[in-house]
Amino acid sequence: MRAEEIPEISSLPLFATMQPEVRDEIFGSAFLQVFPPQLTMIETGGRADFLHILIDGLVELFTVDGSREVTMQLVRPVSSFILAAAYTDQHYLMSARTLTASRILLIPSQLLRGAIARDGALAAAAMTELAMRYRNIVRSLTDMKMRQTLERLANFLLLEHTRLDGAVQFQLPAEKRVIASLLGMTAENLSRACSTLAGHGAIVSGPTVQIVDRTALEALARPDPVVDRH
Repeated sequence: MRAEEIPEISSLPLFATMQPEVRDEIFGSAFLQVFPPQLTMIETGGRADFLHILIDGLVELFTVDGSREVTMQLVRPVSSFILAAAYTDQHYLMSARTLTASRILLIPSQLLRGAIARDGALAAAAMTELAMRYRNIVRSLTDMKMRQTLERLANFLLLEHTRLDGAVQFQLPAEKRVIASLLGMTAENLSRACSTLAGHGAIVSGPTVQIVDRTALEALARPDPVVDRH
């Protein structure tokens, strides 16, 4: 990692309050690299030799069973993946690939585990990161079990709308096939659902989404003020 990159990385939530000498030790062995799109960085079953922290870009976590591939999560900046495997020195339960050009910090897992054992602030930050990942899993499971496919798509678009500060027009964060898999839908069902949403306040044309009636979209999605608050 270059010296001019250290101040930016030092301000990240995982490192901001840790002991400077421990942080310097970690940064001395870390790598900050830019990876091209569609690069598989992690494969299911592999050992977690590094903790990956996404600084810029977009990463898909996915799993494969034979010829079937399922998107589990989209990782956005700034967030680590997959901290649980890196901390426990276990095999990865998911694979990961870049969807766009992505700037990623790689920290050797063994070094990270030692630093967590010595630095209470880093341990607390890591616990917070793991807790947030768990809460996101609960949100995803609730969404999958409590909503029909059309409602899941409507809620996904509302969350994107909110994440982008209420933008009434925006681009889908990934290809439609990835969005469909993330929401537990086939590509064909997603296409039909996008057409149906025109009658519920959202127009989806290719990768472009336009929110024309938020109230109607909320009536379909039924967002929960607690569960859907990110």
